[in-house]
Amino acid sequence: MSRTKPRVLLVDDDAAVRTVLSALLHQAGIETVEAPGGAAALTLLQAGSVDVVVTDVRMPGMDGIELLERSLKTWPDVPVIVLTAHGTVPLAVEATRKGAFEFLLKPFEREEVLALVERALLVARRGDDPPPPPFDTRVLIGEAPCMRELRDAMRRAAGSASTVLIRGENGTGKELVARAIHEASARKNGPFVKLNCAAVPESLLESEMFGYEKGAFTGANKQKPGRIELAEHGTLLLDEIGDYSAAVQVKLLRILQEREISRLGGTDTFKVDVRFIAATNRSLETLVQRGAFREDLFYRLTVLPLDVPPLRERAEDVRGLALHFAARSADANGRAGLRLDGDAIELLAEQPWPGNVRQLENFVERLVVFCDGSVVARTDVEREIARDAARAPEPRELGREGAAGLAAVRRNAEREEIKRALALSGNNRTQAARLLKMSRRTLYNKLEELDLA
Repeated sequence: MSRTKPRVLLVDDDAAVRTVLSALLHQAGIETVEAPGGAAALTLLQAGSVDVVVTDVRMPGMDGIELLERSLKTWPDVPVIVLTAHGTVPLAVEATRKGAFEFLLKPFEREEVLALVERALLVARRGDDPPPPPFDTRVLIGEAPCMRELRDAMRRAAGSASTVLIRGENGTGKELVARAIHEASARKNGPFVKLNCAAVPESLLESEMFGYEKGAFTGANKQKPGRIELAEHGTLLLDEIGDYSAAVQVKLLRILQEREISRLGGTDTFKVDVRFIAATNRSLETLVQRGAFREDLFYRLTVLPLDVPPLRERAEDVRGLALHFAARSADANGRAGLRLDGDAIELLAEQPWPGNVRQLENFVERLVVFCDGSVVARTDVEREIARDAARAPEPRELGREGAAGLAAVRRNAEREEIKRALALSGNNRTQAARLLKMSRRTLYNKLEELDLA
């Protein structure tokens, strides 16, 4: 190939936007070609010598979504960046799910454009890299339909470079899902780093995430890299993302857009090569409605959303999980050969497990440790269930605390009615809202308020 400079195809029906983008890229030594619409862009792609496409979403005739689909079908190795205004962000997110490399929000900044295009060019140059390792379908135990859907989504996410958001209740295995995606991705040989917001005081969260320079604050006696820096060439799991403060949300949004960070107390910025996976047990949609979570960050995170089902929605998997946990715990505790009998397994399958897979795992480990023989029987399960019931706090005598007591009664009644409506509707929240004669938004707010989200 005679040319030495990379070339970017700019597609937008607004000539002014193409002119601005072209000037920015030329200053960085990147050649550009321009097209006023999708049809003209396909002609230029057909001619070859295009490394990256930057296209608007809404254009007359062939829009950016159709251009994306046709481009990926014929030129799958050419990354496509989608331009979008604030009102069309959902379209851009949908385009990313269909294979777009990333989306760029108008109005954009010079550094943001260059960082994104440079990342896309880097991916384009890696076209000859070996494919990521095959996804291990055994990583999550369970054959319920919702688990098969989750494993399929994980397989797709592992083959993508996009940001992933994992949603699910506590104890469902969100970290296991994140780690499995990392292990099946092209970043497998890089580090897997976790940052749990709930486990770090807010005053220390920024220093944990970004690191700091010597002398940045009292006690900073030496330079320390942050979790983002430690995850270089690997994956960073941002756990409990819904609890991040507004200040951290702003900085995280900028990092997701530009892939640049600076340590606390430092003046230099540097590039990072990190794949971000976020996880939450809260409804980010509800937090956005309340103004507690940035809408633009929400769209950045929900490019590839994965929902990990609670154990009550996959009750048929309890038996297989219990057998797996029993065998693993028996080996770990020097009880090799110990097993669960059929009646014990059936009783385990009948329990509600509000703490999900984590609660089941801990319960089975206790059964293994306290079992006197070589077989865990139904009576052993009954004994531990009774012990748990005895340890549970006594129900408070409602009504003695005046207004506080009435509020608690009302809260419990609301919880039970909402749980009943969800059960009747098969956990379909739209139908549950109709049964409760309230709007979907009110139901979502109530789910968050009553810790049912």
